[in-house]
Amino acid sequence: MVPDNAASEAGDSKPSSKPSSKPDPNEALKSLSMPELQAKLGSSPDGLSQAEATKRLAQYGPNEIEEKNTNPLLKFLSYFWGPIPWMIEAAVILSAAARHWPDFAIISVLLLSNAVVGFWEERQAGNAIAALKAQLAITAKVIRDGKWGSPAARELVPGDVIRVCLGDIVPADARLLEGDLVEVDQSALTGESLPVTRKAGEAVFSGSIIRQGEIGALVYATGANTYFGKTAQLVQEAHTVSHFQRAVLKIGNYLIILAVVLVAAIVVVAIVRGDPILTTLQFALVLTVAAIPVAMPTVLSVTMAVGARLLARKKAIVTRLSAIEELAGVDILCSDKTGTLTQNKLTLGDPFCVNGIPADQVILNAALASREEDKDTIDLAVIGGLKNDQALKGYQVVHFQPFDPVHKRTEATVKGTDGKQFKVAKGAPQVILALAANSAQVKAAVDKAVNEFATRGFRPLGVARAEGDGQWQFIGVLPMFDPPRDDARATIATARQMGVSVKMVTGDARAIAEETAKKLGLGANILDASGFGDTKRVETAQLAVFIEAATSLA
Repeated sequence: MVPDNAASEAGDSKPSSKPSSKPDPNEALKSLSMPELQAKLGSSPDGLSQAEATKRLAQYGPNEIEEKNTNPLLKFLSYFWGPIPWMIEAAVILSAAARHWPDFAIISVLLLSNAVVGFWEERQAGNAIAALKAQLAITAKVIRDGKWGSPAARELVPGDVIRVCLGDIVPADARLLEGDLVEVDQSALTGESLPVTRKAGEAVFSGSIIRQGEIGALVYATGANTYFGKTAQLVQEAHTVSHFQRAVLKIGNYLIILAVVLVAAIVVVAIVRGDPILTTLQFALVLTVAAIPVAMPTVLSVTMAVGARLLARKKAIVTRLSAIEELAGVDILCSDKTGTLTQNKLTLGDPFCVNGIPADQVILNAALASREEDKDTIDLAVIGGLKNDQALKGYQVVHFQPFDPVHKRTEATVKGTDGKQFKVAKGAPQVILALAANSAQVKAAVDKAVNEFATRGFRPLGVARAEGDGQWQFIGVLPMFDPPRDDARATIATARQMGVSVKMVTGDARAIAEETAKKLGLGANILDASGFGDTKRVETAQLAVFIEAATSLA
């Protein structure tokens, strides 16, 4: 069943833990019964005392992502370490020993320029961990010693009882206490474009947003132990040596060996011939400078720095200069669906109408059963589907009943332009069919339309209307979907022309992935990614073949 303001069974994709070799203790906390969880955490719906919270804060640490900061001085000095810098530094020392001050100055400037340019550009680059932390809540509503307060979210500890309501960012992983259903936007974690329904006992995750409702929750994981924190930790641990760095190291090692051999030969010959030491140093300097491309690191750094600036103007963040060269060698690009290939904005498709009712009338009635000020995703999509933004003028909403877990629909009593009152409702097709008097006559056609929409990845929304105190009449079904970005298909085609294979990665249901892939021209080979396992596990060669052959992963 697909209730209004909730994700369908085809698209309800909450974060799920992949199987791994090491069991995650938080997975057990996510599935324990609430009484068992409260006993294990030593807490209750009344929360913790301030003294206990302070004790646990020392035990578990602050509720934030630990950031590994590098000393700026050490980072700067690292640019003077490596095969090419060693060769340049050797040339600097030899030129000073030989008293060739112009050479000393020029080579020193090149050495410093490379370090300054590289250090400054990487310092100016966007920090991925900081971007992730910006999404976390800053304060939280917490009960301690029987009183509600709003401490910093970093002070939350397992066992705390918090309160989340409309618009709040969930500050930590928590299990919901008794209360009404809430709608949670998990798109930042799963890519799911529609909010999902969560009820008492179920988990909500740090970084997700409450779109509807208000409820208490018991915190069971904080900081790096949260679902969000583990995502950030993967970003922190992603350290690889690029092809560019490997190439420079290879060149540097070759030149070092060559220079050392030749300088050693000069020294041996000079000793045998009895040449003055100054003359020997001059020969060694000439050979060292000739053996290495002194300006190469500076030229490469400046070139990539210019590229980083150009990318920044296009809103692309470069965290390491070597990433630019690495990106140029990409042959497979895995792209997120929601918000990258699609607009992350629900849009109405062509409605299914009953008994010849015009499509614009079905949309109008659904819009009257919506309220724009609630900023609900579905309500905004329905209102946005009106062809005329003045269509609601002249209608007066006498009473509005928002979505709730009992009625499972939104309903409004409206006074029309002719002064007569009528009622409109929208919700899950099954709920609206059960409400309507004409359900027996239209059920077969409605079920067929709903199934067709589902196979195409659309979310169906039933609409009904009642004149005055008359019976409800089912009038149509609205399909909703997250449309592709206007330039997505052309961008994918361009990437393919350049030899880059684009694969879509999404947390949405397979039907939605298939429909989006069809619209983007990606192909129909969609691989189920749910059984891939832990990201640190060594995958089989057969799975690698399947992944490479797939056009999308869902």
